[in-house]
Amino acid sequence: MRILKRVASVIFFFQAFTCAAQNEKYEAGEHYEILPQVVRTADPKKIEVNEIFSYICGHCYNFQNQVHDWSLALPDDVDFQRTHVIWSADMEAFAKAYYSAISLGVLDRVHLDIFEAHHLKKQRLRGESDFRDIFVENGVDVAEFTRMFNSFGIRSMVNQGKARVSAFRTKGTPEIVVDGKYRVTSRLSGSLKEMLDVAGFLVEKERQARKAG
Repeated sequence: MRILKRVASVIFFFQAFTCAAQNEKYEAGEHYEILPQVVRTADPKKIEVNEIFSYICGHCYNFQNQVHDWSLALPDDVDFQRTHVIWSADMEAFAKAYYSAISLGVLDRVHLDIFEAHHLKKQRLRGESDFRDIFVENGVDVAEFTRMFNSFGIRSMVNQGKARVSAFRTKGTPEIVVDGKYRVTSRLSGSLKEMLDVAGFLVEKERQARKAG
């Protein structure tokens, strides 16, 4: 009798698992990728959503209004992060500006301004002095910006960002990585909007997996 009950429970579990898999709207390998190794997140207690971007990327610029509104609606158990890619020496200054904005607590003020300076105003943003003007226009003290932009802490954040991008196996921007496990691209998802839909699906998938675990 015990054997029959055990067999029945195994069959029930298999059927439930199969049903759940069939009901999944998005599938690994078709709509998103599973990273070969889990990448450490900033806050293990929360489900991380990490936008991989670059200020010089036109697609990233077009993505900002969508991802901003989407991120504001995320529940409290989700930690929204960003990582700036660095694929050339010229891009390092952009990354330093991004991490300086975070450290100075002015990202909400300067984030779109940096995008617009490059894409709309066609300004040549190459070094500290170019970004300093944007920060000062948004109320940041000149000396404070200079200190932060050239600090050891910012250099460390830049290096950590490089390591994350490598671990995420990022090939283009924008991309989204969910909880250090799932990589979402517009190539697989089909569009920038669909990237957010897939990311939302994966957040819920991870939430359910944590509850089950």
